[in-house]
Amino acid sequence: GLIKIRGDKCWRDLTCMDYHYETQPVPNPLSYYMHRSPWWFHRFETLSNHFIELIVPFFTFLGRRMCMVNGAIQILFQVVLIVSGNLSFLNWLTIVPSLACFDDASLSFMFRSGGGAKKAVLEIQNEDAAGRTPKPTKGMLIRRVVNISLGILIGFLSIPVVMNLISSRQVMNTSFDPLRIVNTYGAFGSITKERTEVIFQGTLNPDPKDPEAVWEEYQFQCKPGDIYRRPCLISPYHYRLDWLMWFAAFQTYEQSEWVIHIAGRLLSNDSTVLSLLDHNPFQGRDPPRWVRGEHFRYKFSPPGSASAAQGKWWLRKRIGAYFPPVDLEGLRGYFQSRNWPHPHIPPNRS
Repeated sequence: GLIKIRGDKCWRDLTCMDYHYETQPVPNPLSYYMHRSPWWFHRFETLSNHFIELIVPFFTFLGRRMCMVNGAIQILFQVVLIVSGNLSFLNWLTIVPSLACFDDASLSFMFRSGGGAKKAVLEIQNEDAAGRTPKPTKGMLIRRVVNISLGILIGFLSIPVVMNLISSRQVMNTSFDPLRIVNTYGAFGSITKERTEVIFQGTLNPDPKDPEAVWEEYQFQCKPGDIYRRPCLISPYHYRLDWLMWFAAFQTYEQSEWVIHIAGRLLSNDSTVLSLLDHNPFQGRDPPRWVRGEHFRYKFSPPGSASAAQGKWWLRKRIGAYFPPVDLEGLRGYFQSRNWPHPHIPPNRS
């Protein structure tokens, strides 16, 4: 929550949700409709986000009932995020610590009445309530020492995390110890205001400058590409390459050199890389002679519009070249300078 308030101005003027559903890494079908919600609903969403992330966590310290209210709100919040976007397993993992807000009594309905585990827990609770605690055994004492020691260790390692939290120069994602036991994490401290995509295209034409060259597009598993393809629903599964392509789209290929590495693999029809894609236009044919990256701006088509009636989920406009046409021979020096193994050159290209 703090990283948002201190980060992008749109979190403070309550406009971030005007953009989020369209520009998040991998939208899902519901994102398409959520994006078109009324402006006042987007303001409500942003205010709710601040309330849930900045205020509700303190309910934990206000007694049993308020602690459970916190747990219920946090879980509901994560469920909303799960159904409105493909944010991989992040929200599912966030639900797990929220379960600690519920004590045994509140969760007893989940266990069979009279069951052994439930009966044992109730007996322990009754003994504690009556003040009849059993005499500590050696094992109990050892466990208590371990628990206290672990608590002290976590507390000590959390000092830089807390200092970062209250700092005006808060860092969003970082670790403060070599073992990465305690870290700081934040999401969407800034919101991209427009969606851009890198589209890989290949051609069999020997001359990439030929105006008659036919450039065919590769399609990723889930990220936007084909404007007629419905946004996918994959959470909690995570297509890592699709996610990384979202970052690459608002950087340059010089900043994301691995994009050129992928292009080289596509030039040789590399089966490993192609297994990460949904559609290879050169399936069953010779690999492309040239591959290029085109940069497009994407927007959701308005529901009920002529474009939507034609089956278009997206509208796109070319921005320009993301990286120029490359071929295997031209990439040889590029790969060697980075100690990357050069892709196999098909026999008919040598």
